[in-house]
Amino acid sequence: MRRAVITASATAAGVVLLLSLKPHEPSTTGAISTAPAPAPAATGGTASAAPQSGGTRTLTGTAVNTRYGPVQVRVTMDGGAISRIDVIQYPTRDRRDREINTYAVPQLNQEAMAAQNAHIDVVSGATYTSDGYTRSLQSALDQAAKQ
Repeated sequence: MRRAVITASATAAGVVLLLSLKPHEPSTTGAISTAPAPAPAATGGTASAAPQSGGTRTLTGTAVNTRYGPVQVRVTMDGGAISRIDVIQYPTRDRRDREINTYAVPQLNQEAMAAQNAHIDVVSGATYTSDGYTRSLQSALDQAAKQ
């Protein structure tokens, strides 16, 4: 009899834990950038300025869906160099998402600026954001290479 009570209690606890899990929904509040000046507007993966050899242009990467929500970057190129990266979408639904990404996104920006490409390390504890960031960044850089 005692064994049945313990089994029933453990099963009930497991069901409660499973029911408490909630999927994250995407949120686009907030943006983090590498520079204090506002970036020129850009839309849906296209350049906001006419391509110029040696000129400044802004490209928006593809929004990459991750387990916790979309990640999308906007890259400003000055000639062939990355001069600014704005993260225009990243998961911010709950306190933990904001805590992780407030730490991770500036690190990802710093690494990408130093590397001048999307081949950067994942930030520990922000694997999904890191993956979405590098994929979105690479899509923006691929657009720049085609111009």
